[in-house]
Amino acid sequence: MIRALCAALTAGGAFLCAFPVRAAPSPESFIGLWAYHTAVVPGLHGPLTVTREGSVWRASLSGQVVSARGDGAELRFAFTGDGGQFRGRLSQDGRRIEGFWVQPVKGFGELQQPYAAPLTLAGAPAGGWRGEVRPLASGFTLDLQVFRGADGAVTAALRNREANFNGGRTQFLVSVEGGNLRLVTRPVEGQPPITLNARIEGDHLRLTLPRLNRDFDLTRATAQQAAAFQPRPPGGPAYAYRPPPALDDGWATAPASQAGLDEAALAHIVQSQIDSDPAGQRPPLIHSILVAHHGKLVLEEYFSGYGRDDPHDLRSAAKTFNSVMLGAAMLQDPGLGPDSRIYDLMAARGPYAHPDPRKSQITLAHLMTHSSGLACDDNDDRSPGNEDTLQNQRRQPDWAKYTLDLPMAHDPGARYAYCSANANLVAAALAARTGEWIPELFERTVARPLQFGPYFWDLTPDGAGYGGGGVRMRPRDFLKIGQTYLDGGVWHGHRIVSADWIKASTSPHIDVSPATTGLSPEDFGNFYGLAKDGYAWHLNDLRVGDRVYRDYEATGNGGQLLIVVPDADLAVVITAGNYGQGGIWTRWRDNIVAAQIIPAIR
Repeated sequence: MIRALCAALTAGGAFLCAFPVRAAPSPESFIGLWAYHTAVVPGLHGPLTVTREGSVWRASLSGQVVSARGDGAELRFAFTGDGGQFRGRLSQDGRRIEGFWVQPVKGFGELQQPYAAPLTLAGAPAGGWRGEVRPLASGFTLDLQVFRGADGAVTAALRNREANFNGGRTQFLVSVEGGNLRLVTRPVEGQPPITLNARIEGDHLRLTLPRLNRDFDLTRATAQQAAAFQPRPPGGPAYAYRPPPALDDGWATAPASQAGLDEAALAHIVQSQIDSDPAGQRPPLIHSILVAHHGKLVLEEYFSGYGRDDPHDLRSAAKTFNSVMLGAAMLQDPGLGPDSRIYDLMAARGPYAHPDPRKSQITLAHLMTHSSGLACDDNDDRSPGNEDTLQNQRRQPDWAKYTLDLPMAHDPGARYAYCSANANLVAAALAARTGEWIPELFERTVARPLQFGPYFWDLTPDGAGYGGGGVRMRPRDFLKIGQTYLDGGVWHGHRIVSADWIKASTSPHIDVSPATTGLSPEDFGNFYGLAKDGYAWHLNDLRVGDRVYRDYEATGNGGQLLIVVPDADLAVVITAGNYGQGGIWTRWRDNIVAAQIIPAIR
């Protein structure tokens, strides 16, 4: 209205009106960190109270009250509205109810399967039993770092910590067109350009990500968000080595020098990570580094907002737990072992589709060395047993039966094909043989004697414990597996597995090569490296000067590594977020462990 009035007056010659023209924002005005962070707590949470009146048990949580009947041998409470479930047992002395909280799938981000977490309810002074439900939050982050590149161009890097989603490329050139901030990749021969658009809406950027089919509102990062984006908050002093704290979790800690390690060398490793740029072309997105030597925890450092109490997604490194649980079960069941046949162990789930006499020959050893012969290959999208195919299908919630229903592609033991469904079959077989739910078996044989803190075990749609990976636990607890194996299978007087099983499971049982995979040398290099596998352990040689050290490893996508070097009495854990970037994280065994940690041993 004001502009119209001014125009009319100006037309009469009596006035001259002028209005400032707002300049279009420049790419430089967006330099800095923009962030979208969200977290959803799935299901109910808070104090869980259980009471008993005769055979009637009642559980109350967040205002909901549900009932069950029984004698306490097996209690199950399911809360309405996808609130979650509790399943447990009354201890013999009646003082505790030991069980698990099962949280539902909810939210957008990393939480795509339900989880089971150990939960003990202790006797309450007012009667009954009480414990605290603390579900794992489902988080999703997007960080957009806009900066001036080395060539002077305004550049952007999009980062996501849960899955390492980066918009398709690690860096984009930034321009402003109309009301949009445009992110366009630099020309790369043989690769189509990628363009992302973010609508400029005041102090927000509404970023459209077609691959996720969603828009995200980004704002200027808070100080806390900015600190979590960098390995360490910027502007701090240079890192000085510090020994890990002694906690009530079973670890003996010591200064590295007392355990025979050069503290300056360890400090250099940590400082190198602190100095890395997460907006770089191929950054190492390391979240933790822990080192144990001569039975002492001597280095424990965290980065990018992670801390010692944060359970980390171990991805496929958790497959190795199947081997550990098998070794533990063998202590009580001499008839169980790597030569046990899966058809015998899983007979009750049959009959199975695609009958083939070769199926009856598949052993646990074949499953743990990815040589079952089933039509299952995680590196082949056409494979019916591919992990994504398995997890996205809705016809069969029993993933173990789905796998045993697959046709045979090869004779057992003839071909190596990495297959998560094989690992899950091992867990299903252990559950069938022991009569225990896999989270309960792991808790009893591994987690409790090793004094684990909180952890979260993936479940399949039918509620079984998933053995194909994805367990979330604290790095400090993960490292205990390596130390226990270095100590012959014993942790603080508790035997977890036998020394014989350690030797057998970490010895080579299959070559990973073009010949064993049936791939050409060129195709082989796209998926594998020359190596040997034990029973759910990956074996490698570390070259340090003129010496070769043999190691065995639990490894997972993104850089989840437990590296055990017996001849150096050394165990190392690294967790990271370089998902889908095997060319980065598979080099750390050489670039960090072999090139820096082992040479630091005096």
